[in-house]
This record gives sequence, structure tokens and C-alpha cells, in this order.
Amino acid sequence: MKTLLLFVAGCLGVASAAHDFSAITGVWRGKMDGLPAIEMTISREGGELTGAIVFYLIRHNDGQPPRSSPGGPEPLFNMKFDGTTLDFKVSHRRAHPPRTLNDPPVSFQLRITGRNEGVLTREGKEPERLTRVN
Repeated sequence: MKTLLLFVAGCLGVASAAHDFSAITGVWRGKMDGLPAIEMTISREGGELTGAIVFYLIRHNDGQPPRSSPGGPEPLFNMKFDGTTLDFKVSHRRAHPPRTLNDPPVSFQLRITGRNEGVLTREGKEPERLTRVN
């Protein structure tokens, strides 16, 4: 009986740990050259992770001071969180239409590196530091 109770308690611990999204939920922001570059919101809805990402267009070299402007939000999908790393995909269809209308989704990883700190990586690109602001 004691063994059965330990087994059940262990299973409950694994189940609750698998669904602890507190390390990843919130608003994550990244900057480039001191300007907003990325804003990602991750929340828990009905026990599942949901989210959206906004990429900013950074303009410089046009005779004006550097500035950034937000694009439209894109939903995150195929989200999987293992306690330290969030794997997800983002549609690339609306990135630079019409040439990207048939592009496949882009894979990303957000790896937690510290309290309210993470590194966002996209295939073939340099990692970007993100900070959770709430």
C-alpha cells in the first residue's frame, strides 16, 4: 500500500511539474540597438499555452534617427514547454508578401536563462536576449 501511495504521489508530482508554466508565461521583450525589436506574450488558457509575437521593423540609414515600428501580431502554435525551453512555430506568410505567401512556418526556441531572462533562437539566426517584464 505504501508503495502504491508513493507511486501515485510521484505521478501527481510529474503531472503538476509538466503543467507548471509560471517560468514562461508573461510578456517578453527584446531590443536591438536600444529599440524595441520583439514583443511576445505567452499565457495559460484552459491548461494550455497560447501566445502571440510582434516583430518590429527597425529603420536606420535613411537620414533620420533610428526608430522601430511594430508589425502585426502573429500567433504562436505547436507550443511545447519542457520546464526550461519553449519550442514553437510562427507563420511566415505575412512577413513580406507577396513573396512569402507560401512560406512554411518558422521554428523558434525560447530558452529560460535566469529569472525573467531568456534567449530566443530562430533556425540559422543569432540568438536574441529577451526580458520578461511581468
